[in-house]
Amino acid sequence: MVIAEPNRSSSGTVPSGIRHWQDIPLWRNVTEAQWNDWKWQAAHVVHTLEELKQILPLTEDEERGVVDCAKYFKFGIPPYYASLMDPNDPNCPVRLQAVPRVQETHFSEVDRHDPLYEDIDSPVPHLTHRYPDRVLLLVTDYCAMYCRFCTRRRFTAHSHGAMSAKDLEPAFEYLEKAKEVRDVLLSGGDPLMVNDDYLEHVLKRLREIDHIEIVRIGSRAPCTLPMRITPQLVSMLRKYHPLWLNTHFNHEKEITPEASKGLAMLADAGIPLGNQTVLLRGINDCPTIMKSLNQKLVMNRVRPYYFYQCDLSEGIEHFRTRVSKGIEIYEALRGHTSGFAVPLFIVDAPGGGGKVPVAPNYLISQSDKKVVIRNYEGGIFSYPEPDIPPSACPERCVHCQEDAKASREGVAGILGGVKDHIVPSDTLREKRRREHKARVSVEVQAR
Repeated sequence: MVIAEPNRSSSGTVPSGIRHWQDIPLWRNVTEAQWNDWKWQAAHVVHTLEELKQILPLTEDEERGVVDCAKYFKFGIPPYYASLMDPNDPNCPVRLQAVPRVQETHFSEVDRHDPLYEDIDSPVPHLTHRYPDRVLLLVTDYCAMYCRFCTRRRFTAHSHGAMSAKDLEPAFEYLEKAKEVRDVLLSGGDPLMVNDDYLEHVLKRLREIDHIEIVRIGSRAPCTLPMRITPQLVSMLRKYHPLWLNTHFNHEKEITPEASKGLAMLADAGIPLGNQTVLLRGINDCPTIMKSLNQKLVMNRVRPYYFYQCDLSEGIEHFRTRVSKGIEIYEALRGHTSGFAVPLFIVDAPGGGGKVPVAPNYLISQSDKKVVIRNYEGGIFSYPEPDIPPSACPERCVHCQEDAKASREGVAGILGGVKDHIVPSDTLREKRRREHKARVSVEVQAR
């Protein structure tokens, strides 16, 4: 399928297109108190074609998209986020993220229902355990808005609701036994779209498990529904430190005064904030746009953490860029802005491979005497290696030997002396080796 390149503003400026809600016919009689109430917003999410037509003059592609995509992935846009969509620009970066397009009905041959193998790595319902010391806990399938590029679209926007306390109990019981887990990430859906009491129940239950050190919340609510960040919510969250929150802004147009207010409330409560952006074709696949976004996040005390290559979920190929575009953007950020405004570029490896950082190559060559490196300007420099004996860590390190949590998986196991090689298990050679070993074992038993 050939996908046309979306138009960009010739001036390079970000179109505003943000309207006061009372200028939109659908909400002409809505009061300020209603508009700023997150529960009112959640109860009036736009989810029909008729409502959307009262907000935007839809293109044929959008109108067909709303109708044809319903069978695959519902759409829902909170009034606040809808007010950010430019009615005069079909390529508005907010509009592209929120309004279905007919391209979503195209499933590429490389698309996957569960591209990251979250379900396969799930030992109990609602929990994914992929990395040694941390897990993902899904507490709801409900979001404030159903992003058109959602990687977990097989799960979200279906039954609409929080998991019951009973539903999550097997996950808590698993965590009580999994002593190696020190970090739990709450996700969904959006964990901030449950009520305060339920969220506090989850946090309190996790804090009853001694070996869980860190709880993180992954939420797009500060972007799509900042009214959700209330004094009551923040007061509750600050009782469960150390607590971190990663949010999700993809474009600077989403950083509104309302969003900044919500972020400030969280930061003032001592909650460290990070941002995870998805690299989206026609929305933010531009070094200038990405740099501006990251700099504005930093001004709001949000640390740009990751920007992701778009996953292989069904129906979102039109959002994907080449990996080379992400490397190009990283190259344009490193050295050209503050280091803490440069997120890692991540490819979440299909098939459950996990997050893999990808970057330009700054190491040109190396010997036992020096390494040759380059900087962001293309300058080439040498760094002399110290003339000292090899480090004892980790193979002979007393601290690593005493630390039961020290990782021995993967390459770390080779460096730690646990193993001397890693080979794929599904090659023909490995198959022959297993067959040979089995034959030998049978022969030995027969003697």
